[in-house]
Amino acid sequence: MKRVVALLCISVLWAPGVRAADEMEVPVTLPEAVSIAIKRHPDVGKARAAADALKGKVREVRAQALPDVNIHGMFMRVRDPSLLNASGIDKFPPELQNALVPTGVNLFDYRLTVKQPLYTAGRIGTALKLASVEAEGSLAEIDRAEQDIALEVVKAFYGLLWAEKYLEQVEQTQRQRQAHADMARTRFQNGVATEVDVLRLEVAVANGLPELARARNAVRQARALLNYYLGRPIEAPTRISGEFQEKPWEETDLDALVSEAFRSRPELNRLRIAEHSAGVQLNLAKSESRMRADFVADYGVSSRLPSNLMNSKFLRWDVAVNFTLPVFDGFRRNGLVEQAVAAQRTARLERERAEEQIRLTLQQRLDELTAAAETVAAARANLKQAQRVLEMTEANYKYGAATPLDIVDSQVALSLAQTNLLRGLHDYTIARASLRWSMGQKPWE
Repeated sequence: MKRVVALLCISVLWAPGVRAADEMEVPVTLPEAVSIAIKRHPDVGKARAAADALKGKVREVRAQALPDVNIHGMFMRVRDPSLLNASGIDKFPPELQNALVPTGVNLFDYRLTVKQPLYTAGRIGTALKLASVEAEGSLAEIDRAEQDIALEVVKAFYGLLWAEKYLEQVEQTQRQRQAHADMARTRFQNGVATEVDVLRLEVAVANGLPELARARNAVRQARALLNYYLGRPIEAPTRISGEFQEKPWEETDLDALVSEAFRSRPELNRLRIAEHSAGVQLNLAKSESRMRADFVADYGVSSRLPSNLMNSKFLRWDVAVNFTLPVFDGFRRNGLVEQAVAAQRTARLERERAEEQIRLTLQQRLDELTAAAETVAAARANLKQAQRVLEMTEANYKYGAATPLDIVDSQVALSLAQTNLLRGLHDYTIARASLRWSMGQKPWE
């Protein structure tokens, strides 16, 4: 029995680790990576926590319009000589004055108090509207945090994809260099090549080792960055599944892109909400000098003896309506109004600045996308030529019509063409994602 219990405990403790390991072994696609990051990244969690806090703020402000009900209890022992301090007490007979010597007494009191605002000149309604506007703004902050994290995940995802493909390219180039060195050594042993030819190609192999080490390190760093956004251990063996985007961009009209961005960018929506909030804040500041009325009622028992606390003869109650009209507050209201007006002007200027910044960013992203597309087209055409040159040089070398230096030059040219194409595909994909993000759309497709 003890063995069974021990096995059950081990399986319970071990199972989560096994599931986590299996999760990391399964290749993740870009949409899956973005979904995982949005669920786990602290920035998104912080934005959601701020939204929850503002929901509580709305409830707090709404409570100002509801009755405030409290139960109060009190025990007091008091000696009150106020009667002896009354005017005209000296005219009383001496025997009466001697009888009026106060003594300490107990006083027990408990009561129910109700306070209800009747009229606040719209102050509570305005405060509630302000809190609701701020809560709406917090939702825009969540959208902004999610979009920012999504863009960073896209960059990290394609950064890892580029690093892995670049490592494959470097390893392939290194294998070609080794094959050429082996061929040269064979030709040297057969007496149709010189030792210098062998040494040149072996030097080329040795020169490729640092590049291979840098490529492997780039993969490790790119994977660590993606793991950071996915909320996984930095050294987790995360694998990805995907390819670079080569879909052509159709919309090139800047005004159309700007219109879409103005509709969809979450930070611009947040600034519009902030501008609206500043206007509501101004109305709230103006209401500070207006009259308000409150209903107040007390109902309870007050007695010198605890035994009388349940006796209805000792009941006490009062009902009142209080009116308050501010006359002079030291210019506090004027200060609040000035602050609200300045905040409203600041919000408007900030929105206008953001709109101009968005227009500029869209123009830059569109130019970057165009340049990346042209780079990809040029690199792809050059790659075909470089491959053809290397094939012809290898064939010429077999028949002694080319030197090892020709092979090394052809390899370098092919490697550079492959790197340019790979970098162009990466830059095009990132430029496309950045342009979609700048328009307020999902940065992946």
